[in-house]
Amino acid sequence: MAIRQARQRNLHWVSMARSSRQQRRVRRDRHGRGLRGPLYPASLPASSSRAEKFDQLVLDALEPIEGRWRDQLTKLDVAVDDVPEVRGTNPAVPADGVLHDGAIPLSRLVPAGVDRTGMPTRARIVLYRRPLEARAKDPAELADLVHDVLVEQIAGYLGVEPDVIEGE
Repeated sequence: MAIRQARQRNLHWVSMARSSRQQRRVRRDRHGRGLRGPLYPASLPASSSRAEKFDQLVLDALEPIEGRWRDQLTKLDVAVDDVPEVRGTNPAVPADGVLHDGAIPLSRLVPAGVDRTGMPTRARIVLYRRPLEARAKDPAELADLVHDVLVEQIAGYLGVEPDVIEGE
């Protein structure tokens, strides 16, 4: 019994020592020459992550569309997800509201409805960041692709042709 208590006490002490060492290592490497702070100030674009840059790209693509169709888009949300959730779906049968490139979903239009708790939900367009980034060769092509996907999904939501959304 005494041995078991001593082991538990020692394990607790070891875990405390390990956690304090890990906290020290987070800031510096073992020779004390690690990074002391962020490489870029938060105000510069280089400090933002790829996900933050993609979110800004979506907002920039949505702005002219929303400016023209503001009244019809008041009950629509736009969201970004890293990857599509594909468990339990059959890729041979396309789901409603999903925009595919081959077998890979690029975005999804989720209609308004009722959630599990009985609360009403708003319609939502979900863009999948990683598949869209994988299909673009450069940032300009990614911006065009995001714009095209948003136009397709908003046209599907409003029940009009994509040319009408763009104003052509």
